[in-house]
Amino acid sequence: MENKPSITHVILTGGVGSRLWPLSRKSKPKQYLDLFGGKSLFEMTVERNRIIADTVMVVGNIDNCHLSKKVLEKTNTSYIDIVESTPRNTAAAIAFAAFASDPDAILIVTPSDHIIDDMAAYETAIHEAVAKASQGYIVTFGIIPTKPETGYGYIERKGDDVISFREKPNQVSARDFIAEGNFLWNSGMFCFKAGVFLEELKAFAPEVYEKSKIAWGAAVNGNLDLALSLEIPSISIDYAVMERSKKIKVVSSKFAWSDLGSFESVYDYLVSTGHPVDKKGNMVIGTTNYTAFVGLKNTIFVHTDTANLILQKDNSQDVKNVYNELERENPDLLD
Repeated sequence: MENKPSITHVILTGGVGSRLWPLSRKSKPKQYLDLFGGKSLFEMTVERNRIIADTVMVVGNIDNCHLSKKVLEKTNTSYIDIVESTPRNTAAAIAFAAFASDPDAILIVTPSDHIIDDMAAYETAIHEAVAKASQGYIVTFGIIPTKPETGYGYIERKGDDVISFREKPNQVSARDFIAEGNFLWNSGMFCFKAGVFLEELKAFAPEVYEKSKIAWGAAVNGNLDLALSLEIPSISIDYAVMERSKKIKVVSSKFAWSDLGSFESVYDYLVSTGHPVDKKGNMVIGTTNYTAFVGLKNTIFVHTDTANLILQKDNSQDVKNVYNELERENPDLLD
């Protein structure tokens, strides 16, 4: 009888959620906000894969590892903690997880800030990905698109073969992708054997591989050295491996998915859960104070103790411009 492969859920917790400022701050990024029925996206991510994985591994940074620890203790989850001293993008983060694993272990790599519904469809996709990973493939999850979204990257595919990865498109290109019917949203989720990933990383991004290996070798209790980490090129898994390897397969996934990367996607999710909007589609987030919208529609008012944001839902992607401006002029408001 064939042995069942060991499965590790690797949770990536980097990122500050700049498009969700002022809710998301450097001191408490969006994945730790208890906005979702009293739970955070991070907690929901841990729960989602609890029955699938044998081991949980968290790759975070020195600024947020205490937030992860708090959730994992609350949920009574034992885990392997990898703490980056400085962000070096996803190729290095995933390399650390792979170096910490048995080469034949199957890693399911997910961000910590996505919302997923329809667990039956999710588990079907995971089982399909694990089967492909067992055969030596590097698997990415493509989401069947529901609209011409400009906030996501796309995967062009034929069956389960990846033809190309596409950057976030403009509205015209996004409509063309949907019309063609062979494009999927790029979820940023992956599944592969640890050893297979490291082989491909070594082949296509040797400097990332070597420098990450050196940094991992010098890590103390999963804590990475700053000087050694700074020598690792900062590059995404997409550029380092996914766009170059010949071992890539895609699982076309039917589960409902959002990276909640903008207030528009937060708005849509909150509406689906019964969060109130007025008859013109205006929404208040962060306060129960009476708030009136006059002459406005599809407007979101976001309240925090130190800053407020008022935006048109359709302009959600522009919040990052406010964040960038504050980074130059008033960085205290980002903490």
